[in-house]
Parts: sequence; C-alpha cells; structure tokens
Amino acid sequence: MASSSHRRRPRTDQNFEWRPVRGPLLAVAAVVAVALVVTLVVAFRPGDTAGTGQGAADRAVSAASSTASSEAEASTTETASATPSTGSSASSKPTASARTTPTASAAPATTPARRAAAGTVRTPSTTTALAAGRIRPGASYQGVATSYDAGNGDGACSFGPTDDVMTAAMNTADYETAKACGAYVSVRAASGTSITVRITNECPAPCAVGQLDLSRQAFAKLAPLSAGRIAITWSLLSPATSDTVSIRYKTGSTQYWCGIQAIGHRNPLARLEVRTGGGWLALTRTGYNYFLSEQGTGCGGELRLTDIYGEQLTVPALPVRPDTVQRTGVQFARH
Repeated sequence: MASSSHRRRPRTDQNFEWRPVRGPLLAVAAVVAVALVVTLVVAFRPGDTAGTGQGAADRAVSAASSTASSEAEASTTETASATPSTGSSASSKPTASARTTPTASAAPATTPARRAAAGTVRTPSTTTALAAGRIRPGASYQGVATSYDAGNGDGACSFGPTDDVMTAAMNTADYETAKACGAYVSVRAASGTSITVRITNECPAPCAVGQLDLSRQAFAKLAPLSAGRIAITWSLLSPATSDTVSIRYKTGSTQYWCGIQAIGHRNPLARLEVRTGGGWLALTRTGYNYFLSEQGTGCGGELRLTDIYGEQLTVPALPVRPDTVQRTGVQFARH
C-alpha cells in the first residue's frame, strides 16, 4: 500500500460560499442618484447661463463619479481582505476589526529611515551589520562547551604563547576565517555560573556551530572536567582594558611581501587596510589571523583598522620588523 502524503492538500471549493455584495452596490447607486438630482438643480438654477450651468453640472457629475468609484473600490478591497485565504481553514471567520475603516490617527507612523532624514532619529549603521559577521554584538548564542589542553596558550589565531589560561577555541563556522580571533566571550552554564574567555584558537569538526572548546582551567570553573560536555549560552563582550592595539609583521615579511597582524584589540577586528596611492586597500585575511599583501602593497606604510562595530583606527606607518610587536597607542571604544 502506498504511504499517504504528509503535505497539506490545497483547499477545494466545496466549502466555499458565494455571497453577493449588496451593501456596496446599493451605496454606489444612492450616490449616483444624488449626483443626478444636484446636476438638474444646478443646470436650471435661475441666473445661470446655459454654459455656466452646464459647466457646474459637469463638475458635479465628475465629483459624484469619483466619489462613487472611490467608495466602490474601498468596499471591494475591504470585502476581499475579509475573505479567508486559500490556505486558511474553512471555519475561519473575519473579525469585526478587519472591517474597521482606518482613521487618520491610525495612519502608519513615519518609518525610522524617514525620521532620520528629517533629523529626528538616527537609523542603525549598515556598516555595523556588514562588519559584524556571524558573531553579532548583543546576540546570545546556544551551544555546548567541551575542554582541551591549551598547552602554552598559542593556537590558530597565532597570538603566541600566553600565561592567560581563560581562553577558548571557537568552532570553525563561528571562527569565520579568524574573524573571531581576540574576541572576548561571556560563557554561562545552566547552573548560572559564568566566565569570560578570549578566543585564541579554532575548534574544527566535529565541533558544531555554537560550540566552544574551553581550556581545562576555564571549563573547570563551570563544571567538573568529568562532565565532559555541558550546555551553555554565550555572547560577545567589549571589556574594559588598559592595553592598546599592537601590530606585528609576519616572519619573512619585506617591502615586497608581508603579512600583518593586529594584537590586543578590545573588539573583534573586521578589516585591515593599507594606504596606497589610490586610497585604502583591504587585505585578505588568512585562517591563521594574518592579513597578506602578496605584492608588497602598503608594507611598512599607514594602516587602517576597523572593528565589528564599524569604528576605524588609523595607525601611522611602522617599519617592517618581522616577528616584532610594535605598539600603536590606539584602542577601539568600549561598547
């Protein structure tokens, strides 16, 4: 026997009841009749010339026709909107509110974009949305936490060894080609305990979307290591810090080829650009968290950094010193 389909079948016409719309047609007929009476009165009013009376009659007929047409159209639209859609249940009935004619006070409010044009409301920056990527400010994410031996603290982000044990590896999807590198994340367990970790590594498959692989020290603050795997929620932070952004050129960099890395940024870095004769050029980011200039364009020159909030910092030209951390004295704003 063939299995039955679980797909919803389209509604047939057997339950459809046709109802003539008498009300709107009677209203239109009444308006036309009144218009004809007005026309006759105006046309034969004493003191009017034939031309004047005819002109007034024409205007009266035109106005009456326009009014009748508008009322008929409104009535037809109202009736159509009150009819259940094809996908609705046959027992569905339009409510009285569906037939209520909107009043002037019920007119739609001015949209945020229009109010912004009038100078009263600022619209959200599209730059922020485009720069944020997968991990967005203010959003909360659900997933699981596991743990791993972070060793000396170095990882796929290429920040190098660190004494900071409150670190984590981000799943590949949310790692987003190193865009998550350096992000500070608040992690909360079902028990209500929360910690803050910094993303320094990538957790490849089988790590799933939303998963964080915490250092053992960080995981132990949420649950015993024997738990192995726990449910969590996490969100992005923009923490207080006294540190400033530093720049490091990759080993082997010269004026003809270079890799550039930003370190110590408060907020995740969305873009790194170099100054050229024609303006700013965005460099391609690698999975190991360096931005490459394959032809040497901009190596040793002025840089511009953009965080996921859309804020931009300009860094004066720094010499190409491979594997050397050079401080800039600038930092992104806290959010």
